[in-house]
Amino acid sequence: MTLPRPAVYAAAACALTSAAAAVSFVRGSWVGIVWVLLAGLTSNLAWYATRRRPGVRGIGRRRPAAGPDPAPSPSACGSGGACGGCTQKIC
Repeated sequence: MTLPRPAVYAAAACALTSAAAAVSFVRGSWVGIVWVLLAGLTSNLAWYATRRRPGVRGIGRRRPAAGPDPAPSPSACGSGGACGGCTQKIC
């Protein structure tokens, strides 16, 4: 499975920002917090770009559009009142 380009770029940016955060924390700089936040943002972007790809199988696959719900049985509506779930006016 190949990833779309935006997902690859976002994953690369996530790796780079994670490395920048590690380096800044090792040097004792609190600017690493900004890098951690950017790493989280790029991680979410990579996940979103992977998920939004049409036709992906497995995790992140879009669910097919569901058809209309089956009509409930007439006895499910109680005393002939509108149950709100009727699609074929059988209540």
